[in-house]
Amino acid sequence: MPQKKRDLPIGVFDSGVGGLTVLKALRERLPRESLVYLGDTARLPYGTKSAEAVSHYAVQAARALVATGIKALVVADNTSSAHALEPLRAAFPGLPVIGVVEPGATAAGHASAEGRIAVIATESTVQAGTYPRAILHSRPGARVTSRACPLFVSMVEEGMVDDAIAEMIARHYLAPLFLDPPPDGRADCLLLGCTHFPALEPLLRRLLGPEVAIVDSATTTASAVEDLLSHRRLATTATAGEVRYMVTDAPDRFARVAGVFVPWGIAAAQVELVDIG
Repeated sequence: MPQKKRDLPIGVFDSGVGGLTVLKALRERLPRESLVYLGDTARLPYGTKSAEAVSHYAVQAARALVATGIKALVVADNTSSAHALEPLRAAFPGLPVIGVVEPGATAAGHASAEGRIAVIATESTVQAGTYPRAILHSRPGARVTSRACPLFVSMVEEGMVDDAIAEMIARHYLAPLFLDPPPDGRADCLLLGCTHFPALEPLLRRLLGPEVAIVDSATTTASAVEDLLSHRRLATTATAGEVRYMVTDAPDRFARVAGVFVPWGIAAAQVELVDIG
């Protein structure tokens, strides 16, 4: 008997390993749903590529996921979310496609008491201005300050998330936003605009204190997926979900670095090497 559409897995796409924070949030929020993760590790980072190249790669990755049989696609990559959502929706009409930018931006707009929101992200995401536009769309009049934190990505992948070096670098990046308040007042909300950055959340919370709201685009995206499944009556009837991992290069490294992002172990033998190009 053919598998019912509602019991198909959710596809999760990222340029590499950072999207595992979104996968983790989805597993926590929707433990009954099965997931298929694809990391395009052969062509990362996407942040240095043109919008046209990113859209082309994203459609190729989505096509590979669609071929496995999925009921929805989560684009767990900030660059792809900024440039490729419309090309993806055009290429796969009828397939629900959710990116990480809009859910995070909307949540930040709601979480900020005074409308002073700081966004930390990679340099390419900051330069694209995607998060400020999305925040201002959901909360007109908000004051948004963005800061690129390029060292955070390599720190997280090396497992340096809460040591003295990580704290020193975090203080360097956060000082202009929070620790040395600007003339118009410090931000009261921090939006983590990169899928690597939730791994640093315990450190950031300790540095900023409880008065600053921290919004994680991974958890907000998982919430948006839950709402979509409910609205479209696509929630599974299964009792427990499974996870499948695919990468386009270096499955051994993916499995090793994955331990920084998810609390369960991923063996290299569990990671499939696929060719999507």
